[in-house]
Amino acid sequence: MDVEKSGDTLVVRARDGDVRGYPEGDVYAWKGIPFAAAPVGDLRFRAPAPPAPWDGVRDCVDFGPMAPQGHGTAVPIDAGLEMDEDCLSVNVWAPRPDGTPRPVMVWIHGGAYCLGTAAQGIYNGRILSTLGDVVLVSFNYRVGALGFLDLSSFSTAERVFETNCGLRDQVAALEWVRENIAFFGGDPDEVTVFGESSGAGSITTLMTCPSADGLFHRAIAQSPPATSVYGSERAATVAKQFLDILDVEPDRIDTLLRLPYRTVIEASDTLVNEVPTKIPGTLAMAPVVDRDFLPRYPVAAFQKGYSHRIPLIIGSNKDESSIFKFMKSPLLPVTSDSVQEMLRAIATDHPELPAARLADILSAYPDRGKPKGALAMSRDAAFRMPALWVADAHSRHSPTWMYRFDQATPMLKAARIGAGHATELPYVFGNFDTLNIDPTFWLGGRKTALEVSGRIQRRWLAFARHGVPAALDASKHWAPYDEENRSTLLIDGADTLVNDPDKEMRVAWGNDVMGFN
Repeated sequence: MDVEKSGDTLVVRARDGDVRGYPEGDVYAWKGIPFAAAPVGDLRFRAPAPPAPWDGVRDCVDFGPMAPQGHGTAVPIDAGLEMDEDCLSVNVWAPRPDGTPRPVMVWIHGGAYCLGTAAQGIYNGRILSTLGDVVLVSFNYRVGALGFLDLSSFSTAERVFETNCGLRDQVAALEWVRENIAFFGGDPDEVTVFGESSGAGSITTLMTCPSADGLFHRAIAQSPPATSVYGSERAATVAKQFLDILDVEPDRIDTLLRLPYRTVIEASDTLVNEVPTKIPGTLAMAPVVDRDFLPRYPVAAFQKGYSHRIPLIIGSNKDESSIFKFMKSPLLPVTSDSVQEMLRAIATDHPELPAARLADILSAYPDRGKPKGALAMSRDAAFRMPALWVADAHSRHSPTWMYRFDQATPMLKAARIGAGHATELPYVFGNFDTLNIDPTFWLGGRKTALEVSGRIQRRWLAFARHGVPAALDASKHWAPYDEENRSTLLIDGADTLVNDPDKEMRVAWGNDVMGFN
């Protein structure tokens, strides 16, 4: 370990060059360290390439540019952040290295595979790093068309377009962690990945990805849309739609490499809205089963025993879909008509499904014609059932813990958001009040929220350090999940452990995965 302290800064000699970190409270932060070359020109739509080493000391006081993306209101982004294709960078928060290897936690941000950045204020790693004496890492990866559009069906001998560029970025970032984190005082053999939404879906996908095997040793998947992974045929159709939007003929596809990235992103945004509007429940851009980098549909791979043998925490929020209705987002169907259309489309995708199976599912939602019932069906199709399918399968060979996040402040309950999608994030990081105008505590509830946050943080940190999510503070014992008891921790003002809390819904959906191919 080669560390040099100068004044209030800390210089670490990493693989590609020296990096200077700055104090944030009781830890140091290094922001914007490149882990791959800028994916521009001939590297656009290609796997990430190693970065060029640098001479001298790289000043790491500011976050690197965020990945090119539209300005969706679903993800609050600091207006001062720069956007650029040269976006592949990592951030590290760590106590001063002292020769004792510390557990490492690597955060993968969400954003429906088309939005987000590790620089969002809610993801600041200072509190978790300090509280748990861990090294915390976050990183950017390509999103939208630049990261998850599969143009491989248009590849030629002269021009190759690779699949799953955003996922390949994530693997490259985890490889950077393996090769560099010891310089920052982290243990490369004690890496826990955690993420939310598409970040969690990335994790369940990487858990079945051969090139990610061994890069992390524990995983926490918060609300993973684990079935939102598509086949190459659907991906090729979406790619053709993308070319049509840009009015680019397949024989001129090389022009995509020279277009300004903002033009690419405008077309990407159009597609992101068009696809789920036409077929509710689907995403325009998501991981693709290419039979190479990603050999199998992840949930099917879990069920066949192909997931990496590592401990897993997985769960969802009680009211996942409410936020999509509140924000009028097309990413999730939230009306009775759109949910019915989603089920019809799934049935079309799976002609082998008997009509009785769909009838059983519908019978579990007697109020499906009302907004509340439609939101419940959408929540379960997108988040709750995928999490249960993964937990059932993974628990057959590896330690697994299931949770449901029920906590909501009085204001969020009054706004009919409740424990909506992503509302657990400030509890995990301890970063409340990161929105410009944050109504979360307008009707009180801060004391309870801080207590809930403390319990979650202690469980997540214990899992990263010991492989068991024990809060070690007289909190409710969290029994592992198995198919006999299905023990689930309900996280609320007080934690409770309940066996199979959603049994009726789970039985109605059954064990055979229902999703889009």
